[in-house]
Amino acid sequence: MASNWSDDIVIADLADEPALSEELNNLYQRIASLPPEKSPHCVLNLSQVTYLTSANIAQLLRLRKRLDECDRSLCLCSVSDQVWSIMLVTGLDKVFRFASDPASALASLQLEDQKG
Repeated sequence: MASNWSDDIVIADLADEPALSEELNNLYQRIASLPPEKSPHCVLNLSQVTYLTSANIAQLLRLRKRLDECDRSLCLCSVSDQVWSIMLVTGLDKVFRFASDPASALASLQLEDQKG
């Protein structure tokens, strides 16, 4: 479930299907409904996700694209070995930003905001 960590950052603790697709869709709709300057950075905690479908990957890419358009960042954290394998095989390890845990992801986004 996605929750506001601050005014500028949303963190979502995700789980496997069917909740994963629904949560990613809800998060995308939430971001898409905001004006770009009001869009938050997003942290997706994948610690409870054991696999990704092609539809999930498409949802992640769509969310990343929308956030890029708003000059915001998406960070995936706590990625399991199974999900990391999918990222490596598909080349998405070079597309997405990763952090070891939610605290590291939040810290990197806050540092990015201070620089920018």
